[in-house]
Amino acid sequence: MKTRLFKLVILVAFFATIRGTNGADKAKFDGFVWTDIRGLGVEGRAFDDTKDFYNRLPARAEKTVRGSVWGLSRHSAGMAVRFVTDAKSLKVRWTLTSAKLEMVHMAATGVSGLDLYAKDTDGKWKWVNVARPTRATNEFTLFSGIPSGNREFLLYLPLYNGVKQVELGVPSGNSFAKAPAYPKARAKPLVFYGTSITHGACASRPGMCHPAILGRRLGHPVVNLGFSGNGKMELEVGKFIAEIDAAVYILDCLPNITASDVTTRTIPLVNYLREKRPNTPILLVEDRNYADSWLIASKRNRNETSQAALKAEYKKLKVRGVKHLYYLEGDKLLGEDTEGTVDSSHPNDLGFWRQANAFEAVLRTIPGF
Repeated sequence: MKTRLFKLVILVAFFATIRGTNGADKAKFDGFVWTDIRGLGVEGRAFDDTKDFYNRLPARAEKTVRGSVWGLSRHSAGMAVRFVTDAKSLKVRWTLTSAKLEMVHMAATGVSGLDLYAKDTDGKWKWVNVARPTRATNEFTLFSGIPSGNREFLLYLPLYNGVKQVELGVPSGNSFAKAPAYPKARAKPLVFYGTSITHGACASRPGMCHPAILGRRLGHPVVNLGFSGNGKMELEVGKFIAEIDAAVYILDCLPNITASDVTTRTIPLVNYLREKRPNTPILLVEDRNYADSWLIASKRNRNETSQAALKAEYKKLKVRGVKHLYYLEGDKLLGEDTEGTVDSSHPNDLGFWRQANAFEAVLRTIPGF
């Protein structure tokens, strides 16, 4: 009887150990070694003093920004991790903060998925795979059986969901390390402040929104401070933006504010950023034209009045001698046809690609880019 009881205790302890293992220990059972990406240096985190690790604003912002902004700041939009491995197989497992995986006009792969790129032999980023979520906690094989060799990878986190934990797994015996740091000239991030479009709606996957595309093209990390429906050019948010030592501040809030707000908020925000960061370039961006504005007069009027208001404020700032100020018109952001959106407002992947082209053309005129 004692022997049987002893065996039962050992068996229970064994299964309890399996259930309670951390990533590294679990390699004993599935042949993979798991690494929490927090130890690899997560890009897109502009603040260390966050309430939860994958938040986009610091904990102290909860008391100063509007509740909607605070809630949206807990999405992991723009965050990514770079790493180097010689593994022929790679797995990822991640736990989301919300079980709502998709939206009616945006796929689960963009809202809650993970998006993987790798550098080719010429040093260019190329897409590899997107990890498709099916529940709050997921495990996915990103690749298996690829040719041998050491490669640098870039993994984007979800756009419209938050994450509690993300781990990467490689077969035991393979190398796995943090990627090299950016060259000093490109170490500062592109900082975007904007609306749902900046946030990433409605990219099919996280790497296809224009901030991510521009990060890859220009070779800079990215900080995405897009807040869906709540990019309102608010000084309360601007004060946190000014804490970030950026390569450029990109202010793209017109889709969420009317002409009168543009007139009252643009100069105070630009002046504050210029006071705190005298030499950091600032790019003012007009809103994209609604795809159906050619037919609907109210939408056309909304675009035209807000764009005219921003241009007027830009001219005032230039007359006042504000330096390092740049401007992007909205007319060509989505292209010259009407195929760039899912709902006349939010870009599809084609629309984001076209936006990235328009942004890049202006950013390349800034010294250092």
